[in-house]
Amino acid sequence: MPTNNDIKLIKSLSQKKYRQLERLFVVEGEKSVLEVLEHPKAFSIFLLWCTENFAQKYENLLPTSYEIVSSKLLERVGSFQSNDSAVVVLDIPQDVNCNNTSNFCLFLDRINDPGNLGTLIRLADWYGVDNIFCSEDTVDFYNPKVISATKGSFLRIQPQYGDITAFVKSFEGQVLGAYLEGENIHQLESLKTPLGIVIGNEAAGISPELTALIERKISIPTFGNAESLNAATAAAVILDNCRRLMS
Repeated sequence: MPTNNDIKLIKSLSQKKYRQLERLFVVEGEKSVLEVLEHPKAFSIFLLWCTENFAQKYENLLPTSYEIVSSKLLERVGSFQSNDSAVVVLDIPQDVNCNNTSNFCLFLDRINDPGNLGTLIRLADWYGVDNIFCSEDTVDFYNPKVISATKGSFLRIQPQYGDITAFVKSFEGQVLGAYLEGENIHQLESLKTPLGIVIGNEAAGISPELTALIERKISIPTFGNAESLNAATAAAVILDNCRRLMS
């Protein structure tokens, strides 16, 4: 039977400081929780609450320990306005180490919006990006809104956080940066791997420190009057074009 302490714990994990303290994070909603259950080796399950309907549908995937609860309780502890399926609390691994010899990677500089980061992770999963390296001031990967926006891709791609300039300096390949002004992405010729792409802050773009390390500035041509694209939308266009040009 769920206790008040359990309820307080899950609710507290909406804040980064408690996620770091407890080394736990929350995943909610049928699709995301189902992906967790289908990939049991990705993260260790600390706690699972689900409705009776969810338990009946996925009985063969459930761990040995779980609690049947009401949808109202799931909505109370989570961030979703409605949740008639499940909430799972997972352990945060002690270390996430990416492979520095990746052929195709993203460098994310001060991405503040959780939805953007989640979508960038999902895009990386779609386009076969090996690794994502994030600046220390990029939004927390384990933020519930980030996890939700990845649509399950958080199970396959887990960014590494640290000194973003050091990440770029140690990368043994060509580094492209997304700017409002630069080479037209549609007119680039073949690109050799290893290839890294820098995506900057939604409002301020790429920091001057990183700009000094970028070999080629690239841009997306505009045909209308919008001032800019958000980080995830721009990354989708760039990843699609780069993937087609990679040799």
